[in-house]
This record gives sequence, structure tokens and C-alpha cells, in this order.
Amino acid sequence: MEFLYGLAFLLLFSLSAICGMILRTRLHEEHLSKENMDALRLVTGLLVTFAALVLGLQLSTARTAFDAADKDRSVYAAKLARLDQCLRGLGPAMEPARIRLRRYTAAVIASTWRNEPAPLVPGTPDTKGMAPIGEDATLSALMNEIGLMIDTAAPSDASHANIAARCRTDFGLVQESRWAVIEDAIGTSPGWFSGILSFWLALVFLSFGLQIPRRLLGAVVLAIGVIAISSVMFAIVDLEIPYGGMFGITSTAMRGALADMNR
Repeated sequence: MEFLYGLAFLLLFSLSAICGMILRTRLHEEHLSKENMDALRLVTGLLVTFAALVLGLQLSTARTAFDAADKDRSVYAAKLARLDQCLRGLGPAMEPARIRLRRYTAAVIASTWRNEPAPLVPGTPDTKGMAPIGEDATLSALMNEIGLMIDTAAPSDASHANIAARCRTDFGLVQESRWAVIEDAIGTSPGWFSGILSFWLALVFLSFGLQIPRRLLGAVVLAIGVIAISSVMFAIVDLEIPYGGMFGITSTAMRGALADMNR
């Protein structure tokens, strides 16, 4: 999907520049006077400055949101592994909870990164009907079962009672991180803002096409500009979708947490 957006940006800006070049050949010489071209350059400069500011701000915002989502995923994986370590400290009685935690982690990996091999954990829920992003009822129920087992744990001594209290705290932290990851995964789909920005840039390249002379070097320079701006727009759209495209968040942290649970 993101690559289609990038191709659409490239096509739009290319057509805008070509239309400007064709329009230049059809205009009468009086329309290409020095006064008119100076006025065109003035308006183009205003559009370029404004578009550059908005592009820079949008790219910075998208990058910041992506980095936050990547960090939240890594923190979530670490907290899952920490919860498993805490449950291990309570002894064999919490082995059913640990099994469910491994199944949950494996199901999250399989449902989120569908293009990668699914982890082989016996009893993992079927992920075919699960949405790759957002809340899922099956995974939520599995997590609630783990929380219930932790709440109903019956420690045999004071030492295990302290471990059980720590496990309850760790479970609460896991739930907080889980909802943070769910919110991050929703992202911000390309919408009206990207459309309006694309319209401004199309006008910029249309004006560029009107101004450049009909020479090979001018066409090459204009093509480089089209490709450069299209790639920036593609990067913005791709970063706004954390779990897809070229810059998508990887499953490394979650797989590392699962590997730690299986030790």
C-alpha cells in the first residue's frame, strides 16, 4: 500500500511538471515576458518555502511517532520477559500461567508480522482471523487469564508472597505497555493533510515546468526534484504506518522475549 502511495506521488508530480512544460510551449510570447516570469517566480518561491516548512515538520513528526512506537514495542517485549521471570520464581504452580504467556507472545508475533514464520509454540491460538493491529478479543482473554492466575496465586511463605506481589506489579506494567503498543499500531493513515500537501507540491512543479527552458539539462534537474520530493512524501506516509512498508517495526524484540521465555 505504501509503495502505491509513493508511485502516486511520483506520477502526480511528474504529470504536473510535464503539463507546465507543455503549457509553456503553447503560451504566446507576451505571456512569457520578464514581468510575468518574475511574478511567477515570486509566487513559486512563496509556495516552495511554505511547502518546505510543512514537509520538514511532517517528516519530523512522523519520525518521532515511529521512534516512540518502536521504543514502546521494545519496552513491551522486555516487560513480558520480566513477567515470565517473575512467574518462574513462584515455582511449578505458575507453569500454566507461563505457558499461556508464551502462547500469547507467539500469537502476537504471528498476527502482527504475517509475512514472517510464525513461532512454534504448542497451543498457540489461531491467528488467521486476528487483526494485525488493534485489540483482539482472543488475545485479551488470554491475557486476562494470566492476570487471574497471578491474582489467585497462594504463596507458601513470605518470600514467595513478595514474589507474587512483584508479579502483580509486573502484570500491571505489562497491561500498560500493551495498550500503548495497541495505540501506536493504529498510526495515522494518509488523509486530507497529505492530499492538500500533494496539491501544493503539484502546483510547485507545474510552475517549475513553466519556468525551465526546453533543454535536456533543465528536464534532468526537474526530474531529480520530482524524484526527491516524491521520496520524501513516501517516507512520511511509510513512517505513519509503523507495522508496514519499508521502515516497519521488526519482530526482533518480541522474538527475543519469547526465546527468553523458552529457556
